[in-house]
Amino acid sequence: MSIRALRNLNTNISGGLRFPFASVVFWLMICLLSVPTAVQAAEQQRPNIIFIMADDLGYGDLGCYGQKLIQTPHIDQLAAQGMRFTQAYAGASVCTASRAVLMTGLHNGHTPARDNIPHYPTYLQADDVTIAEVLKKSGYRCGGVGKWSLGDAGTVGQATNQGFDMWFGYLNQDHAHYYFTEYLDDNEGRLELTGNRESRQQYSHDLLTDRALKFIRTSTADPFFLYAAYTVPHFSAKEEDPHGLAVPSTEPYSDRDWDAKSKKYAAMIHRLDRDVGRIMRLVDELQLRERTLIIFTSDNGGHKGVPKRFQTNGPLRGFKRDLTEGGIRVPLIARWPGVIPADTVNEEVIAFQDMLPTFTELAVAPVPKELDGVSLVQTLQGKPLPEKHDFLYWDYGHCRARYDQAVRWKDWKGIRHGQQAAIALYDLKQDLGETTDVAKQHPEVVQRIAQIMETAAVPSERYPIGTRYRGKALWQP
Repeated sequence: MSIRALRNLNTNISGGLRFPFASVVFWLMICLLSVPTAVQAAEQQRPNIIFIMADDLGYGDLGCYGQKLIQTPHIDQLAAQGMRFTQAYAGASVCTASRAVLMTGLHNGHTPARDNIPHYPTYLQADDVTIAEVLKKSGYRCGGVGKWSLGDAGTVGQATNQGFDMWFGYLNQDHAHYYFTEYLDDNEGRLELTGNRESRQQYSHDLLTDRALKFIRTSTADPFFLYAAYTVPHFSAKEEDPHGLAVPSTEPYSDRDWDAKSKKYAAMIHRLDRDVGRIMRLVDELQLRERTLIIFTSDNGGHKGVPKRFQTNGPLRGFKRDLTEGGIRVPLIARWPGVIPADTVNEEVIAFQDMLPTFTELAVAPVPKELDGVSLVQTLQGKPLPEKHDFLYWDYGHCRARYDQAVRWKDWKGIRHGQQAAIALYDLKQDLGETTDVAKQHPEVVQRIAQIMETAAVPSERYPIGTRYRGKALWQP
């Protein structure tokens, strides 16, 4: 009941009740009856969420982020209709760890999977909480296509054991290196692609998009969450393609005066852009435009093998697997007409661990405890980020010879290559390309970043002492 309605009751304690008792009862009944109506209205506003993530797409691979040679009209349109972030960070510099950060809302030093370690007990376990689990409990139908990387078939960590009602694609990350694969994981079973044994008949990316569109069409009765974790433009297995870039056609770049590798890479991004457009069109055709949040991003920076003509990471230094900006800063675009201001650029510092708290707030769902992310709901509305990160943290090398760490604190970026190495310091506001180490000029900043590095990575039983992977001892904090 509004304040005005309460005043209209015209009660007076000193002079007695002036408003008829029956009318008071009537107004109270209206107030009580309006409670479930208000709750229902709030639930009706909960958006569908489509999270599209490319694999190894560089910061500079899209037209709206400065790409000049590869055309990406549909993704550029998504940016024109929504918000383009310039300081968005992946969860890690490699796929498994980055996806673990995305799904759990925990940064790279806290996640169960901290490196690319297939067939190792760093897959998600029963007590790990994912975006899909949170949304499913809140009434969302959850579907995923593409590359999972967080649990093989038959393990607790496979997608359908982690909140997804549907999963189609690759559960194992190494399997995802094959675009003309002989099978795709289909929920708890397999879709056999026997034709690919003799000839390249079925391209996995196309099948992933078909299943994604089917999921959207069959999910309009309830709010839904679609996680489209595409595998393009990740390099393929060498035995599948000599250039490491398997694609059915090099159109529309076949007639360019480029080498074959360049044509294939551009064609893969063209295919990705085309299918982002198909998803956008279907959402509009189903009249879900104002009810659907679409986010597009990449799991980490571009690969160093991408032809130099494309400048895959734009002005950023380094590539995938590096903790310089080229390995972890990614394009991120969000569209939600009527909520997100169109054609806007946002410079807030955000990261993959922010997705879970953001989606939780939008779904009106209980927030899991001990998250490292913050909600971006107000930021998506064009407002300043109310709760900023104390710091962002990444590491790389849990199963490798050298363990690297990186911290972003305010506009400072600290990187340590090896546990005994000195910390290099960069002022990202003045030096986006990380060309000048200013550690000697700012010892107090280096000291603060060193303190963060010492405490950010929590020891995990999933990396037991003495365990070796590929002949190398795993790092122990």
